Amino acid sequence: MAGKFGRARLAAAPGAACAMLVALSSAAQATPAAADPHAGTLAALKTFQSAAGPGAGVYAGDATNSWSLSVGTGTINTNAPIQPNEHYRIGSQTKTFTAATVLQLVDEGKVSLDASIETYLPGVVDGNGYDGNAITVRHLLHQTSGIAVYEPFSTPPASNPDGSYSLEALVREGLKRPPASAPGTAYLYSNTNYLILGMLVEKTTGIPIHKAITDRIITPLGLTRTIFPAPADRSLPTPAVRGYHGVRIGGFYFWSRVLDYDPSVFSSAGAMISTEEDLTTFYQALIGGKIVSPAALAEMEKTAGAEGEVGGYGLGLIRRDLPCGGSAWGHNGMVPGYYTHTMVTADGHHVAVVTNAHLATNIPAAQMDKVITTALCENR
Repeated sequence: MAGKFGRARLAAAPGAACAMLVALSSAAQATPAAADPHAGTLAALKTFQSAAGPGAGVYAGDATNSWSLSVGTGTINTNAPIQPNEHYRIGSQTKTFTAATVLQLVDEGKVSLDASIETYLPGVVDGNGYDGNAITVRHLLHQTSGIAVYEPFSTPPASNPDGSYSLEALVREGLKRPPASAPGTAYLYSNTNYLILGMLVEKTTGIPIHKAITDRIITPLGLTRTIFPAPADRSLPTPAVRGYHGVRIGGFYFWSRVLDYDPSVFSSAGAMISTEEDLTTFYQALIGGKIVSPAALAEMEKTAGAEGEVGGYGLGLIRRDLPCGGSAWGHNGMVPGYYTHTMVTADGHHVAVVTNAHLATNIPAAQMDKVITTALCENR
């Protein structure tokens, strides 16, 4: 980690999940709320959790110190505050790992950002209105390829005999939807872009995408609690934040456990598992120039033409312009059971947030953003 783990102030939910009570540490109870350096983040986290899952956690800090807060519970019907070293499925934060791997290949001269995807994957992006000669690697990374929106979990292709999914089959399914726009003319977030990039990594390196990202990023950074599961590996290592389905109607809600599924259905677009601590280490290393070259990082941070996200979308990175000045970089993620986000600044400030439900409606994006900006701007 760039900084040591500091004092944890936790809020837990004893008993049933509907009893979400906050219990601060004895040190915090003895201190007036106005003097609490993280009171603003705690208030934002409570608001977020009240519209999100059974629990919510935040891990934040600067270049030298980190702290964590939790409200609710990571496992319903227990007193289990979410901890920053607990595993959860990170969803589309996987895209940043995939993008960083592609940029490493660019650094090595094996891939060119402005070459067509047809150059590397002949015949893969073809038909139904698509022309792989017109779609570049940059377009795919930038979400400006014009490839239509595709949610693999909603309409997966036929699975392999072991229940896993191949990248090739996922890409074929995604390309059944006709183009949404001409390449390079509009931003549209589509998982198919990053599934194709997974195929590009596999073709270029000669090894499966889960192994390429493990060998190139996870292992060198010492991310011991970060996993890109191999196809057919449905396990979630312990300790874990349990994921739930749920609905919220006013003050009423109901949670049901997300059943184990094969994460290869998301593959290079969203299959990975990590923790708040490990994700912070990854993004700090990336923005700190320890994963790709300065030139490659500069390309990743170009957002022009992809302003669909707050601040803009680069090559696998979301920029968030902060109300206190400056910008943060990171990515969010949503998969069954989880809604997550991690962001860091160039000077080492960081925040990782997780809630253990992905709501089908009324996703609390504004409340998540408030946690992110408050934690990054608090006491600056």
